[in-house]
Amino acid sequence: MNMDEFVFVPLGGVGEIGMNLAMYGFGPAKKREWIVVDCGVTFPGPHLPGVDLVLPDTRFLEAERDRVCAIVITHAHEDHYGALLALYPRISPEGTVPVHATAFTAGLLEAKAQSEPGAPKIGVTVFEPGDTLTAGPFKIGTVTVTHSIPEPVSLAITTPLGTVLHTGDWKDDEDPAMGPKTDRNAFEKLGDKGVLALICDSTNAMREGVSPSEKEVSEGLRKVIEAAEGRVAVTTFSSNVGRIRSIAEAARDCGRQVLLLGRSIKRVVDVASDLGYMDGLPPFLAEEDFTHIPRSKVVIILTGSQGEPRAALAKLSRDEMRDVALTSGDTVVYSSRMIPGNEKAVIETQNRLIDMGIEIIEDRDALVHVSGHPRRNELRSMYKWTRPAIGVPVHGEAAHLSAHAKLMSECGIRDVVPARNGDLVRLAPGDPEIIADIPHGEIYKDGLLIGSGDDLGVGDRRRLSFAGHVAVSIVLNKQRELAADPDLVAIGVPQVDARGEDIEDLMFDAAVEAFESIPRARRRDLELVERAVHGAVRSAARNAWGKKPLVSVLVSSA
Repeated sequence: MNMDEFVFVPLGGVGEIGMNLAMYGFGPAKKREWIVVDCGVTFPGPHLPGVDLVLPDTRFLEAERDRVCAIVITHAHEDHYGALLALYPRISPEGTVPVHATAFTAGLLEAKAQSEPGAPKIGVTVFEPGDTLTAGPFKIGTVTVTHSIPEPVSLAITTPLGTVLHTGDWKDDEDPAMGPKTDRNAFEKLGDKGVLALICDSTNAMREGVSPSEKEVSEGLRKVIEAAEGRVAVTTFSSNVGRIRSIAEAARDCGRQVLLLGRSIKRVVDVASDLGYMDGLPPFLAEEDFTHIPRSKVVIILTGSQGEPRAALAKLSRDEMRDVALTSGDTVVYSSRMIPGNEKAVIETQNRLIDMGIEIIEDRDALVHVSGHPRRNELRSMYKWTRPAIGVPVHGEAAHLSAHAKLMSECGIRDVVPARNGDLVRLAPGDPEIIADIPHGEIYKDGLLIGSGDDLGVGDRRRLSFAGHVAVSIVLNKQRELAADPDLVAIGVPQVDARGEDIEDLMFDAAVEAFESIPRARRRDLELVERAVHGAVRSAARNAWGKKPLVSVLVSSA
């Protein structure tokens, strides 16, 4: 079969929130041309010790890279563009695949690259929301939407087999803090022409109604700041420029000056200021001026809403900053949602703040945060505007995707495809169908390296964190006897067992006994000696402690 097909392949973001990367292909199976939409990260939990970022596995994309026509970024949230610097050399080793983004996204990408030694140089073609792009057989219309960051867009991707609408992150905000409203008229025109498939954000598909407006949050923040007697520190996502502006406006209206804390938030504000998004606001305070401002006259906007240990809020909770501090009677506002998996880190930071006598305010206490994603009534509006033949829920965990799929069906969308990461979905011709399972998963950025968990030793690190490590060195003489006592070093292993016996001594004795149990003639097989000592040391640890540490045995002979 050599017919043209229009296909969709999610490599991330469909089965989890974050790590968004989608591929759209057109052409016959062996000669498809592709575009890539977004290239995002997610962040590691405690099960990935030492890992800096979690990236989508791009093996399939790398195999197809000679036919990739373009990469299009919908907006500058980390889960949509944060992996681009790391993965671009894999997608385009020669640097020839064009990248399209808005001016704000391009500015943030450039600032990020300048702060990362060795980052690739990526030439970005800047478009304005509403522009139309061409890449190979694809005509890509960009549609203005509202989200919690400047210049987000949906993409209307057209081929000879129809138009697919990739919404990206969006909401239908009647009164956004900055930028235009979602362009309902553009969506309705697309619906009039005919939309083959709607690939749609599912983040709030379990929540009824309409997401509150950002302007309502601005008023809620103003009330909190107005009522506070001491300093107010507001933590939010650094990329949420609309929220940063709302906080700054509320502070100004309450007669307070604003201090920015955190490298990422300063970087975002610098880019936003260059593009005019901070026009009309008073100048921000310098850190060295903080101590000269009365407590009742300052608002701090800072990083750390997710409990990140190196972020500004965590440092303040540990009193680790040179020029800035919080004291009893101050207020900390969490103007953000807690990402699942970050609960422990957030609570630890909050507990330290509470012990300092600081009041914590979250969105359950006041209207200090709203989501940038559509609730169910907004989703219903999108279906009504665009009238797609096919619906594919994306950007969500299993519960979100399932709820969205059910809503699509209830609203009359003819075919709803329950896609997950790695599914190759044929959208046209014919009925939509999942026709293949392609390689997918996670890879990791670990310092200067990128690779799988096995490549980077992440599994061994995890085992080390649970049960420690024991190293044993054995040297044999020419007679195949021990040239000296074995050297044994234990790290992360308890000193004594329940009976008070030294566990290191027990493991040492087990190593010697295992060696001596091997007939001299067989000691020429150094791998046999290694295996015997390894098993004996682990067994001794297990019997004394109930756990089995990682054991490394080095055997050499004179």
